[in-house]
Amino acid sequence: MTGFARASGAHRGRSWSWEVRSVNGRGLDVRMRLPPGADALEGPARAAAAERLKRGSVTVALQSNLAGEPARYRVNTKMIDEMLKLARRFKGKVAAGKPRLDALMAVRGVVEQVEETESDAEREARQVLMLKSLGEALKALAAARAAEGKRLEKMLVDRLGEIDALVVSAGATAAAQPQAIKARLKERVAELMAAQPALPEERLLQESALIAARADVREELDRLIAHVAAARELLKRGGTVGRQLDFLCQEFNREANTLCSKSSDMELTRIGLDLKTAIEQLREQAQNVE
Repeated sequence: MTGFARASGAHRGRSWSWEVRSVNGRGLDVRMRLPPGADALEGPARAAAAERLKRGSVTVALQSNLAGEPARYRVNTKMIDEMLKLARRFKGKVAAGKPRLDALMAVRGVVEQVEETESDAEREARQVLMLKSLGEALKALAAARAAEGKRLEKMLVDRLGEIDALVVSAGATAAAQPQAIKARLKERVAELMAAQPALPEERLLQESALIAARADVREELDRLIAHVAAARELLKRGGTVGRQLDFLCQEFNREANTLCSKSSDMELTRIGLDLKTAIEQLREQAQNVE
């Protein structure tokens, strides 16, 4: 879910540039970085990001400035007329040369910069164009994330293949075979029956049921096989499957933990630990999937 994209635009002397970037995240977290005066864009920008993206920590940044048009000025002719009247009034009374235009123009207030005002219609038209540029950036970001997803798909398929092979190996161990399970159960029950003092029949049944449950890991192996099939189906279906893969990884890990806790065989325990490693690698990659 990592990616970066940029899109720019301009309208009536104002230019802008959107930058959107994303990193891994369990849900969708959109952070806005807007310049002063652009608060009206936050709501539509968040909605646009949520429509295009479903997962990840996303930062949307906007840079905007005035450009292109030169500043406009206005000359205060009434002020110049008043100064000329004063010059004629004091002519001969005060030693002074003839009024010069450059000197008059340098007087504070004679030349004023005209502040450009933007109408509501112009502002709305600009905001529409700015949001269109944001849409282009989000589209490019989604494309970058989709390309990353294609690369991740092979990694996920490889990890699922590894888990599948380990489950088959676990099922082939002697400790997981029905004959071995029955033999261990028979041996433990015999030990319980020979205990002194003898166990009550009800307690013996409880202990026997517990031993049988701990000895048999076929149920965990069956569920692991089912989870592998479900994960492969999700990858085949495509779309926004990241959260579902996350959930399956939790289920994978739960079954692997149970298998290890039940195992009394070194080979089965080793396979269980390898399973946990492969599942953790699958989980790490699944967090990159939208």
